[in-house]
Amino acid sequence: MLAPVVEPLPPANQRVVDAAARKGVQLEIVTFAETTHTAEDAARALGARLDQIVKSLVFVSPRDDGDLDPFLVLCAGPHRVDVSRLAAVLSEPGIRRATAREARDLTGFPIGGIPPLGHQRPIRIVMDPELGRHETVWAAAGTPNTVFATTPATLRSLTNAVVATVVTDPTPAIRPLDGDQSEGLASRSIPGG
Repeated sequence: MLAPVVEPLPPANQRVVDAAARKGVQLEIVTFAETTHTAEDAARALGARLDQIVKSLVFVSPRDDGDLDPFLVLCAGPHRVDVSRLAAVLSEPGIRRATAREARDLTGFPIGGIPPLGHQRPIRIVMDPELGRHETVWAAAGTPNTVFATTPATLRSLTNAVVATVVTDPTPAIRPLDGDQSEGLASRSIPGG
């Protein structure tokens, strides 16, 4: 069942809320008793479509000094990133998927809970245009069992994302999950909201 996170927020969630507040957006964090580590878990828990779930995937590219530059791709739940397309969009030929440790070190969040904002350092972000097909999308809020809802336009604004097709199959997935309720919670109110 959905329930708003009770104050005080855990530090990871607070960083996400604070980052949004700095841009004039108030987020409501929703927590689950169980993990929503995967896009499928999150869609099922929310009663949403898989393509309404925002996956935050971390990529890295080596710098001349041996350090790594982080990049984040926000893509619809069923999509997979085409690294060659991503490399072309970012002009980063050496880009690769980050390891779990690199992702945590560079963003400050664990895999399965990496949000699109609130990172410990600036990160260039690319957003899958397919997310724009929905009135509401759901993104991780800093831990593997918290999410927040937003509009695709607000998500883009919050993250300063470049919208570009960097997925292997840009065709939107329309396969419903068990218990699919079309646009999920877009028309439902969330307690405390």
